[in-house]
Amino acid sequence: MKILKNMLIIAAMLLPAGIILSYPGNSKNAASTAPEGVVALNRADFLEKVYNYEKNPEKWVYEGELPCIIDFYADWCGPCKRVEPILGELAAEYKGKVIVYRIDVDRERELAGIFGVRSIPMFLFIPKKDNPQTLMGAMPRDSFVKVIEEFLLKDAG
Repeated sequence: MKILKNMLIIAAMLLPAGIILSYPGNSKNAASTAPEGVVALNRADFLEKVYNYEKNPEKWVYEGELPCIIDFYADWCGPCKRVEPILGELAAEYKGKVIVYRIDVDRERELAGIFGVRSIPMFLFIPKKDNPQTLMGAMPRDSFVKVIEEFLLKDAG
């Protein structure tokens, strides 16, 4: 009985730490929650790999080598979670042709604000040579494929 009592005391002491550590904002590596092939972006990565709005505030200049999709999401968002495996599949299917990124709007509020994210999921489709297009809401796989083929890869040889 004394062992059980001690175990309950230890469990009660560890429970708050477990809750704090499991809170999405306390995850050390956002990429660890990304599906395979999907790359998590923070502000610094975004400026380097996508668009340096500090260097080019007046003109869209894509910094990437391949067209990309950016998923603005949050860990608590149900529709975001439904789209997550689709994005993982597409990242694998279009590897070497399209890059799939994701940005956690709770962690990267500045980026979410710059792109006017008011509802999630929101997707930014960025071709190599054209201006980006925005689509909102959890889309089916076929819709993603259509945008990839007809917009992102339209000029690909």
